[in-house]
Amino acid sequence: MKILFITDAWHPQINGVVRTLSTTGRELEKMGHTVAFIGPDQFRTMALPGYQEIRIAIKPRRKLERLIAQFQPQAIHIATEGPLGWAGRAICRSKGYAFTTSYHTCFPEYLAERLPVPQSLSYAVLRRFHGASSAVMVATPTVSRLLTDRGFANLKRWTRGVDTELFRPRTKDFLDAPRPISICVGRVAVEKNIEAFLSLDIPGTKYVVGGGPMLAVLKKRYPEVRFVGPRDGDELASYFAAADVFVFPSRTDTFGLVILEALASGVPVAAYPVQGPLDVIGDNDIGALDEDLGHAINRALKIDPERCRDFALTFSWTAAAHQFLNNVQPCI
Repeated sequence: MKILFITDAWHPQINGVVRTLSTTGRELEKMGHTVAFIGPDQFRTMALPGYQEIRIAIKPRRKLERLIAQFQPQAIHIATEGPLGWAGRAICRSKGYAFTTSYHTCFPEYLAERLPVPQSLSYAVLRRFHGASSAVMVATPTVSRLLTDRGFANLKRWTRGVDTELFRPRTKDFLDAPRPISICVGRVAVEKNIEAFLSLDIPGTKYVVGGGPMLAVLKKRYPEVRFVGPRDGDELASYFAAADVFVFPSRTDTFGLVILEALASGVPVAAYPVQGPLDVIGDNDIGALDEDLGHAINRALKIDPERCRDFALTFSWTAAAHQFLNNVQPCI
């Protein structure tokens, strides 16, 4: 099958959405399918307001329609609700093509952190976007319940996996700092609630891996925290494995792929009891969920790292790709 992904989140961005899409594409190709991605790198772009490192396509519809015609897909998946996503949706509607979508990010909650926009209005826009989809793929039961309560339909499960060869227990010597080492990996932005971690009075050393619009401000505000910027591949995996606890302060992520990457590295997780952590960690003894994040960190530090690794080994990108494949629909 020829499968086309249309996404506003693509390389060189480093985030869970990009890793999910690119890894799924590789798995589908291993199964014998032909996969293509259309992202902002193929168009004229501008910086997303507030996120200079993220580029979005400018008036992409005409070129996007040409690229779709050239590839002649048998299935189309629209992964994001940005300019490319809306243009892809409009093209499919005008041509009578069936398509699937996925819900990766709680944009209404993110937007409310920055602007006085009612969540009811944001969800109405997203309902319209996804309402034409033959299947809306979500990562967890909690997100499925959230969207059902908001009036979304045609929801299908598409879970996540983890590269357990890359993310694995390694030597702790990679980081030379007073222990315990607490690490947070992700975009340094207000919607990630990162200051809930940075402001904690806890022993040891805090590390932050990632870039974003708040990086410069937070580096000045918290000089004792070690901000190392964006990292990828083997170097990123080394940071994960060298930590003693992984801290996930976000309250709005739909899954949190970094949680699995930490667990695969043999590092327990401390987080709030919200969507994402609740679905991945639940009542398994691989992390600690608490409204008091400092308390969660103290509890997580007592967890056996081997148990974390064993749990992560049950997550497979191959299984996730099969689940995706079962959800897609023929274009015509």
